[in-house]
Amino acid sequence: MTWTVTPEPPDSPTATALWRAYYTEVSDRYYLLHEGRRTDPAELDREITAHSWDELRPPKGRLLVARYAGEPAGTAGVHLLDAQTAELKRVFIHETMRGKGGGPTLVRAAENTARALGATRMILDTRHDLVEARALYTRLGYEETAPHNDDTYADHWFSKNLH
Repeated sequence: MTWTVTPEPPDSPTATALWRAYYTEVSDRYYLLHEGRRTDPAELDREITAHSWDELRPPKGRLLVARYAGEPAGTAGVHLLDAQTAELKRVFIHETMRGKGGGPTLVRAAENTARALGATRMILDTRHDLVEARALYTRLGYEETAPHNDDTYADHWFSKNLH
């Protein structure tokens, strides 16, 4: 079984299904941790439909979809912030596909995409409770940095030189 990673329009049916899975997981984790409840499905629908994902469209960005044995399994977004800096966004692998090498494969593909867009540095933010993500980024050479944004949900910020 092998992984493939290809660009995908962020509003394609495949991307939309993966967004729903991503937001369900990260939102449920947040609400269960902080409020003892799962995400309201209507709230989830509003959040997904309210966002155009224009930052993940060419020429300033790309959405990548990872497939395992041909089945959609995850996503990563790359958004070019300036001529040298890209932001890694919404890295996600379905829980049933984790532990099979998809995370590193997807992040490396995102790094290559950022390089192709001209970036020499990748930045990202993540939450404290997303321990798997933090471990993955550290393992792939990302270093924790001072905050680069004021995102309400961000607890950790990372950067990696792409040279």
